[in-house]
Amino acid sequence: MFSTSKLRSVDFYRKIPRDLTEASFSGAGLSIVAALFMIFLFGMELNDYMKVSTSTSVIVDRGTDGEFLRIEFNISFPALSCEFASVDVSDVLGTNRLNITKTIRKFSIDSNLKPTGPEFHSGTVATNIKHGDEVDEEYGEDAVILSTHNFDRFASHHPIMVVNFYAPWCVWSQRLKPAWEKAAKILRERYDPEMDGRIIMGKVDCTQEGELCRRHHIQGYPSIRIFRKGSDVRENHGHHDHESYYGDRDTESLVATIETLVASIPMGSQKLALEDKSESLAGGAKGPAPVTGGCRIEGFVRVKKVPGNLIISARSAAHSFDASQMNMSHVISHFSFGGRVSARLLSDAKRLIPYLGRSHEKLNGRAYISQSSESNANVTIEHYLQVVKAEVITRRSSHEHKLVEEYEYTAHSSLVQSLHIPVAKFHFELSPMQVLITENQKSFSHFITNVCAIIGGVFTSMCGELSSRHSYVYVLSRCSLERPKSKVHTNGKV
Repeated sequence: MFSTSKLRSVDFYRKIPRDLTEASFSGAGLSIVAALFMIFLFGMELNDYMKVSTSTSVIVDRGTDGEFLRIEFNISFPALSCEFASVDVSDVLGTNRLNITKTIRKFSIDSNLKPTGPEFHSGTVATNIKHGDEVDEEYGEDAVILSTHNFDRFASHHPIMVVNFYAPWCVWSQRLKPAWEKAAKILRERYDPEMDGRIIMGKVDCTQEGELCRRHHIQGYPSIRIFRKGSDVRENHGHHDHESYYGDRDTESLVATIETLVASIPMGSQKLALEDKSESLAGGAKGPAPVTGGCRIEGFVRVKKVPGNLIISARSAAHSFDASQMNMSHVISHFSFGGRVSARLLSDAKRLIPYLGRSHEKLNGRAYISQSSESNANVTIEHYLQVVKAEVITRRSSHEHKLVEEYEYTAHSSLVQSLHIPVAKFHFELSPMQVLITENQKSFSHFITNVCAIIGGVFTSMCGELSSRHSYVYVLSRCSLERPKSKVHTNGKV
């Protein structure tokens, strides 16, 4: 065992005895400079330890959302009626879904893109509407011809007015015409306008009365509208409140439907037909007509992770559209891929990667307007989107934690002349690769090691010269102590 004296002799840091050192202004200044320099280096090291560094890599998409991708959007169309607005999805694998409604909401909007009422629910438009058989006998013009000059007069005089807005070139209008005229003749005989006056059937040629048809937001032909007396006193944002008929178009169905409407109004009564407006027809053949000409479409669709298209257009299986009158101008309030990223998560991600999130909603707030003129007719607006996934991984306590997962995209848009019905098309392509951004935080042991290196290195380098000087003084002192003493005589002389 070591003795106490031997143990005390073990000293890696021997110091010069204090009584053999000499204080000086230069030594004090050097010590202060060394202390300040160590504090500065310690602050720099602490700042580097607190700051998080990131590394970026490109890998094959390893997303947990499977083979489907969610597309969220909120788009306003100032000139597309909600009555025929359709959201369709297609892709290169042959998927073709038309008129998606389950996850889509539509609101009628005015020219300022403001909603004019609650969510718009159109009636059920049958895919196979029954039409009357071809007739050989001549049929007369029993439906009243309506125009801008007499429309309001007839609407205010009869409790119920059923109007066929048509175009002579439309094949569906041509198929409806015989049944409509026959139904008008039957109802005229049963409900004489002079004696009864509860019902009148009319027709409007939209190629001749374009302004009247635009006032009632007619975009598809034929459009059958039901006007009830008194609807002109219940205006919603300056527009008449009326309904659309989506049922069968043969004579028997038309007569049966209209008689159901008339039955609720006593003969000779002046009561407004609005009181029975809530009555629903069998088979959901009746629905609200759009009160404005614009539509806001919002919601989401799920698509496969392959190149595809999201198409918004006017669609109907029993109506014709005048392509020259269709305007697909739109304003995009929101368009994004993947789940909605909260503002808090996105701000945390931007703290690590400042450039992240700039292309997450690339199209937001952009407007694509096509002016209505002959030179700009039949304009399809196309957007080409290239999508890539970005994932941020943070490491805390040696465990990986997914901070945010988002899809960013680039967008290129163009207006293209089309020979068909204009549409708004979003063509998207998803990259099979993803960007992986990993947070790399320094360990505490690395921080302590660097701090010790700073303190030891500065102390050694800055104080080395001072220590050497002290050692020199110490040696001189020892030498003076070991020098033989001179003899002193009594007379004071050596």
